[in-house]
Amino acid sequence: MKQLKDIPISVLDLAPIIQGGTAADSFHNSLDLARHAEAWGYHRYWLAEHHNMPGIASSATSLVIGHIAAGTKSIRVGSGGIMLPNHAPLVIAEQFGTLESLYPGRIDLGLGRAPGSDQPAARALRRGLGSDGSDFPEQLSELRAYFDPDGAGSRPPGVRAVPGEGLNVPIWLLGSSGFSARLAGQLGLPFAFASHFAPEYVLPALHLYRSNFQPSEALDKPHVMIGLGITAADTVEEARRLATSQQQQFLNIIRGRSGMLQPPVDSMDGLWSVQERAILLEKQHYSIAGDKAAVTARLQQILEETEADEWIIASQIYDHKARLHSYELVAEAILNS
Repeated sequence: MKQLKDIPISVLDLAPIIQGGTAADSFHNSLDLARHAEAWGYHRYWLAEHHNMPGIASSATSLVIGHIAAGTKSIRVGSGGIMLPNHAPLVIAEQFGTLESLYPGRIDLGLGRAPGSDQPAARALRRGLGSDGSDFPEQLSELRAYFDPDGAGSRPPGVRAVPGEGLNVPIWLLGSSGFSARLAGQLGLPFAFASHFAPEYVLPALHLYRSNFQPSEALDKPHVMIGLGITAADTVEEARRLATSQQQQFLNIIRGRSGMLQPPVDSMDGLWSVQERAILLEKQHYSIAGDKAAVTARLQQILEETEADEWIIASQIYDHKARLHSYELVAEAILNS
């Protein structure tokens, strides 16, 4: 049976812009967190592509990845993920070829097929591309061909990615349903599942991935990374209070709104309806708020359920020092278990 201490841990940074803060503050805090995460033994530091969201600063994801990689020494840095239908595959191959050339052996390319935005922004992003995400497998094939010197059949004749061609940039597929799970299995690619906002599909998606897995040059056996929302503090009460910032963010999503990350509150009562509370708590089935002992116990349960190979942890915490402490406690809970 897998042990917690044997599971690599990584950071999923949504580069939160807090109420009263700026994107510049967010980038400063992200680099500070990445440097601490590197020292605490985290394996990867991923950033996510989101658009038209006042509370998330990582819209130009490749640029922020470069910022983090330049300020750290050894931690792997990548995307969790790049929403491929928003881009021409050649551009992504060139961007990540550039990153890999600058920071060799440290760059990951995680890919999703959702827009990472609302519908107006999706239309603005995909103008002229004619893509609704349904051609994701074809786009993925083209992208992979740009890295492969022998993959000319899947890319336009005479077109090469420079830099990019011949470089080893590990590609991950990201998902919150079965589509990417099945595709990742068929292609023999590593798979990361967004358990922190689609908990109801975790086990079915992992079954699809593992049952469809075909060994490849990238992998000889399935490899799953599970995304978790974790808020850790010295006491369970303080962790639950800090977690109300993330709950308010989820509540805005349920209501079709967006905004900056809000300060924590002593109670969510009065902010949500009974129905909204039920929906939110269901969505947070794989989210954890507690002290080190509570985090360790729940992670052990999730490990037994999912047989995860890696964790990637998102912590939407308003106060930067509290956010740092949360990631430190998680590292201690896992690496010292």
